[in-house]
Formats: sequence, structure tokens, C-alpha cells
Amino acid sequence: MQKVALIPLTCLLFGASLTCQAKQQDSNFWQTPTVHDYGRIHYLPNSAFKPDAHQQYKIVFALNQGAEKPDQVNQALDHVARTVNLYVASGVPLKNLHFVAVAYGKATPLVLRDEEYRKKFGVANPNLPLIDALKKAGVTVSVCGQAVAEHQFDYGWIDEHVTLALSALTTITTLEQQGYSLMML
Repeated sequence: MQKVALIPLTCLLFGASLTCQAKQQDSNFWQTPTVHDYGRIHYLPNSAFKPDAHQQYKIVFALNQGAEKPDQVNQALDHVARTVNLYVASGVPLKNLHFVAVAYGKATPLVLRDEEYRKKFGVANPNLPLIDALKKAGVTVSVCGQAVAEHQFDYGWIDEHVTLALSALTTITTLEQQGYSLMML
């Protein structure tokens, strides 16, 4: 008797799952309104805790995870793009976003010029177009100078769109003293 009741419930859940998957395949479901092709979002206009369009937002992103594969965009960096897209979709103008991303630890290689990245990983640096797009959106992408040294990278290997910081430690604490919120990615 219990098995018979489970079959309709299983079918209902499976059908809902297929509907959800179909919506996610829809090109309008995921959007990248500002940082195009990166940081995809599904905007929820009636959701709670939406940003105030008139407020200034100061966030320092601590990027310390590496990409799963060298030919993939670093997920932490992509989440910075997602954050920009979410705030702008909520009506916050770019001029009200003061975002700094600092790469260190396993994320350090994402800042390498293409030539150096190719030498190390055998593929083009997939993060450079995203770094350029973030810069155009007003985001400062920086790298910990201490992590560059620890990875035995030459400072000349850093892409021109990346800011060399003394360290992630001093960047984060200095910006927190200036009112930035810390977001660990």
C-alpha cells in the first residue's frame, strides 16, 4: 500500500525537477547584465535583502581558491562578477560600487600574463578577459605581492590590468579600516 502512494510522489518530484531544468536551460533564466559572459545571475525582483540603489557599497574580496582546471575561469573571480551583476540588476549604479578583489594563495596564478600562464599551464589564461571586464566595471583586481614571491613568479609576469599589492593581509585590513566589508571567496 505504501509503495503505491510513493509512485505518484516520485513522479511529481521528477516532473518538477524536469521543469526546473528546462527553465535553467532557457536563455532568459541566467543573465549577465553588466559583466557580460561572466558571473551569471537569476534575478529575483520580489526577493528579500535587495541592495539599496542609493547606498555606496565597499567590498574587498579575498580570492584564495585555485581554478579546478587551468583552462577554466577561477570560480572566486567569477563570483566577483556575479556580485557586480547582482548589485546592478538590483538598481545600484556602478559608481556606487567600490570593489577590490585581491588574489593570493592558490588563486595567485590567475593574474599571470598570457605568455607566462601558457608556459606554466600549457593553455591561454582564461581569467584575463574577465579581469578586463571587471576593470571596465570599476573593479580593482589586485594580487598579493608576497604570494607572487612565494610562487616564484617574476613581478613582470603580472597582467597589466592587475594591481600589485604589498600583501593580501595589508590590503584586506587597510580596506576594512576604510569601511570595506570582507567577502571571502
